[in-house]
Amino acid sequence: MPILGIGVDILHLPRLISLLSRRGSEAFATRILSFQELRTFQLLAEQHGEDETKRIAQFLGVRWAVKEAAYKALYPIRPTWKEVTYLSFNGTTGVKPTLVYRPVRNDVGPANKLHVSVSHDGDYVYAQVIAEST
Repeated sequence: MPILGIGVDILHLPRLISLLSRRGSEAFATRILSFQELRTFQLLAEQHGEDETKRIAQFLGVRWAVKEAAYKALYPIRPTWKEVTYLSFNGTTGVKPTLVYRPVRNDVGPANKLHVSVSHDGDYVYAQVIAEST
């Protein structure tokens, strides 16, 4: 299983919070999230509202960092934001974080499996993605 690429990204949450305060979290979410992620975001926003800016920013920040890392790992393949879906750790089933790449085009190349690791502490989110071919 050859490794096609490794990508990393780090995000400073206060920078994202500043952006969200100017442009709105809904517009940002609509731009970068896949359909499945957007639905989860909408449930989170309904549950917490804009009062939980930090929680919403962390949700969006994790996905931003993961997708940036995936973009770097997959290069020269150029996925769109919506073709990559991040599924976080599921405490009920014990399933670890997963990254799914669903390309719209069929001519995108040999990336069959993506491995993802995310860490967030305080004001920072770090993501690493490894792309491999099976």
